[in-house]
Order: sequence, then structure tokens, then C-alpha cells
Amino acid sequence: MRINKLLGKHFKSRSGVSLVELVVTMAILSILAVLVIPSLQLTAKRTKEIELRRSLRTIRTAIDDYKKAYDTAVKEKKITQGLQTDASSTGYPKTLKLLVEGDDFGGVDKNQTKKKFLRRIPVDPFNVPKKGEEPKWGIRAYKDEPDSKTSTGEAEDVYDVYSLSEETAIDGTKYKDW
Repeated sequence: MRINKLLGKHFKSRSGVSLVELVVTMAILSILAVLVIPSLQLTAKRTKEIELRRSLRTIRTAIDDYKKAYDTAVKEKKITQGLQTDASSTGYPKTLKLLVEGDDFGGVDKNQTKKKFLRRIPVDPFNVPKKGEEPKWGIRAYKDEPDSKTSTGEAEDVYDVYSLSEETAIDGTKYKDW
């Protein structure tokens, strides 16, 4: 009985956290933070890369769909090649904005409505526009070399797009080369 009283008294008189316990706890938390923060940064970068791939795929698919619609309109003789108003002579859109606004290819059919290919121009997550600005992408024209880097809006048609970011991806490639 006396031992219980002594132990009880000892534990009751001791309160708070010792300096050693506090230092050990802080050291453990620091080690965990050092391990977790790079992982979170890598996850955030990987998420942006997935978004970039998705945006590029969306725009490139819309460009291809535009070209197919143009070729179909020429084939069905709804328009005459070279006489269209909004498409370039190659059949590719003159601007990315045309994919959003839509195009009837300058056809002779008055009942033909403009066909739209995108709801909005996707944003490059590594080159986010300022508030109120349009998303910016690098543009390659049909006659350009595959690795040419024409500045935004300078091409006579939009054959391909690429990121304007100079950053390097997780796999070591440049985003502008995707």
C-alpha cells in the first residue's frame, strides 16, 4: 500500500513536458517534414504535367477535327478549296480562337451554322495567363519544320501547339518539346 502512495505522489507532482521530450518530438517532426515536402512538390508538378498533356491533347484533337471538317466540306463541294474566309489555304484554322468561335468555312449553304471545336482554349498550367488574358500557346504553321518555334499568333495557320514554358519536366525533357 505504501508503494502505491509513493508512486502516486511521484506521478502527481510531475507535470508538463521536459526539454528532452520536446527536442525529440521536434526532431521527429523535422525529419518527417524533410521527407514529405519534396514528395508533395513532386506530386504538384506531376499534376501540372498531367494537366498540360490533357490540354495539348484537347487542342490538337480540335485542330485535327477542324481539318477533317474542312476536308469534308471541300469533298462534298460545300466550299471550294482556297475560297474560304476563315480557314487558311491549308485547311487549318488561322487562330486558336477560331476553334472556339466556330467556322462555317465560308460555305455557300446559308442554313449552315458555324461548327465549334472547343468550348474554351485550355490553359497551359506552366504558363498561366494573367486575369482577363487569353491563354498563350506557341504555334507551328503547316509549312514550319517540326521543331520550329514560331511565336504566338505569328503563324499563318495553326497546325500544332506547344507550351511556352522553359521548364524541364520530371522525365528530363522540356515542356516546350511535348
